[in-house]
Amino acid sequence: MTSRGRRLLLGAVALALFVAALDAYVVVTLLGRMMADLGLPADRLERATPVITGFLLGYIVAMPLLGAVSDRQGRGRVLLLSLGLFAAGSALTASAGLLGQGDPGATLGPIGLDGLGLPWLVAGRVLQGLGGGALVPVALALAADLYPAGGRAPALGAVAALQETGSVLGPLYGAALAQVAASIGGWRAVFWANLPLVALCAAGWLLAGRRAGPGGPGVAAGGAPLQPAPRVDLLGGLLLGLGLGLLVIALYPDDPAVRAVGPQFVPLGIAGAGALLLFARRQATVADPLVGRDLLRSRAFVGALAANLLVGAGLMVALVDVPILARGVYRLDQLHGALLLARFMFAIPIGALAGGWLAQRAGYRAVAVAGLLAAAAAFVLMARWDAGSLAARPLGLPAADLTLGLGGLGFGLVIAPLAAAILDRARDVEHGVASSLAVLARTVGMLLGLSALTALGLRRFYQLFNSGPALRLVPGAPDFAAQSAAFDARLTAALLAEYHEIFTAAAVLCLAAALLALMTLSSGPRVRAL
Repeated sequence: MTSRGRRLLLGAVALALFVAALDAYVVVTLLGRMMADLGLPADRLERATPVITGFLLGYIVAMPLLGAVSDRQGRGRVLLLSLGLFAAGSALTASAGLLGQGDPGATLGPIGLDGLGLPWLVAGRVLQGLGGGALVPVALALAADLYPAGGRAPALGAVAALQETGSVLGPLYGAALAQVAASIGGWRAVFWANLPLVALCAAGWLLAGRRAGPGGPGVAAGGAPLQPAPRVDLLGGLLLGLGLGLLVIALYPDDPAVRAVGPQFVPLGIAGAGALLLFARRQATVADPLVGRDLLRSRAFVGALAANLLVGAGLMVALVDVPILARGVYRLDQLHGALLLARFMFAIPIGALAGGWLAQRAGYRAVAVAGLLAAAAAFVLMARWDAGSLAARPLGLPAADLTLGLGGLGFGLVIAPLAAAILDRARDVEHGVASSLAVLARTVGMLLGLSALTALGLRRFYQLFNSGPALRLVPGAPDFAAQSAAFDARLTAALLAEYHEIFTAAAVLCLAAALLALMTLSSGPRVRAL
């Protein structure tokens, strides 16, 4: 296939991935209005938790199975199926609560239609996650199909950069489009708009497939792989997806102020662990396992997966704690807290693009270690922040902006070399399942990081806050102003101490991931005969 044909196909799948990535975090700025339209009270945010976990659930469940199916049936078929699922989920999400709206007496049998709003919305988000989650391994696997081992890092970096850009722009895109379309549906217009976007992506893929011509393994629209693939272990894929999905629900905190994990943590955790044990047993006994046994015996493959897991946990620290620190310590409102985090987020796609280019020249090990050391250094600097750090400008430059930019750049740099190290060890007919495992490791790491932050962070905060003499706030008391000032000072000190410890722990995670990369990755791209 010509270079132009490769670029056409990669651009078409990257466009589809970008559209799906926009919706990953789009509800962040729309959730309040969505709750109001569905009749959910604004002070019961935990009731809307399934809207977020539903997308994540579909995202995780779909990846391993559909990644493997794309190895057997071709990237084109699975990409079009994923776009169809994403479009169906978008339509369901946009129409949630419309049935029976304005007619309290409307019923569907014994069930009031008004009561279907939230379940309908959650079902739509699950379908969106199923489609969007499948697009990630398809895009990464396609890059591996089109470029040889040792030469695919720039393509992987470009795909990752576009995905991260979509994730960054998602909340802003959703808020802006909902505002512009306030008179024709508001937040619903954001999801209705996905239908023409999906149609455009599908048409772009079909057109790119025709213009690129034959020659790529399973990349032509609806085409089959270049070489015969082993039978897809559907049961193994279902067990893996089920196990991970149950753990998502079990770990995700629906009410962080009360509990660190979901209310059904024990039964769902046991069920999820049981499904994963059954998957492991099947992996060891079935003739054609979902994940090739040769892959699991590769030190570089396992090391890169483990490093990705730690990267996900460290990344979640920044995503969760920077906005909380902005509001609790620096007294920024929600908008300016989000803008502070944006310094970190906007650096990730830049790092991803640079990481792909550098990995091709300096090697996977060097770039991955450098990125992780940069992220660790940023956390070390953040662990030294005090109440005046946002105003500090050494050499005339804002120190906090530079620190957050360094952290985002570091996390971006590691994406391409770790993904390339994983895909280089996979056979051509394993690219889909290998790429799904790479993304899954990072996503599960983020989930575990969120659970640990909620459990340990809250506990540590209360310990620090209550460690001094008792404080009382008595409205109307002559010294109320002094009481309030003492309370605020204690709150600020406890938050700073808590996050100093958390950022230090995140730096240790990044250093551990750097050590893994140093010990397991090759010193340079390993080119093999095709």
